[in-house]
Amino acid sequence: MENMEMKEIESAIEGILFASGEPVQIDRICLALDMDRPTVEQVLHRLSDQYAFDRRGIRLLQLEDSWQMCSAPDYADIIRRAFEIRKPAKLSQPALEVLTIIAYYQPTTRAYVDQVRGVDSAYTVGLLLERKLIEECGRLQVPGRPHLYRTTKNFLRAFHLNSLEDLPELPGLAADGQMRLGENGEVVDPDAPVESGREQP
Repeated sequence: MENMEMKEIESAIEGILFASGEPVQIDRICLALDMDRPTVEQVLHRLSDQYAFDRRGIRLLQLEDSWQMCSAPDYADIIRRAFEIRKPAKLSQPALEVLTIIAYYQPTTRAYVDQVRGVDSAYTVGLLLERKLIEECGRLQVPGRPHLYRTTKNFLRAFHLNSLEDLPELPGLAADGQMRLGENGEVVDPDAPVESGREQP
């Protein structure tokens, strides 16, 4: 009977995640099942392990305090062919620069992004908003009250991160806490020697 109850819990969680199609907060699942968080987390992890072990076509993806059902990356090409989905367009170098700055300094303003990059980033910020990789998250309490931006769960999914804590350490932090970007938009080591007018090997 206990196993049957656990099977029903697993099935109910599968149903919730499948019906949503979006990340579902674990607290919402707990509320729906009237169960405590540790038990629900245990079931989610067991389901996730089971899908992976059985090499099923679906996976459970954890995004901070939310979970989402998604297709297994092993079958991405086959799934694309089935739906005739083209590969998503790659991010341009400016978009990667802006996304990097926002990811590491969030929440931050477009003015700060412009300051770090040395160029106007309005178009690129708009592009990242459209692709739902960043989102507005309030305003800075200074004159003009500029928008603050942060990364989204789509950003975590796109870069295969469970949370922002999984971001690699940023090497290009200068002593003043500012990030330096090289001519090609790469993050550079602030302590590395720079030879004027010549590209570093």
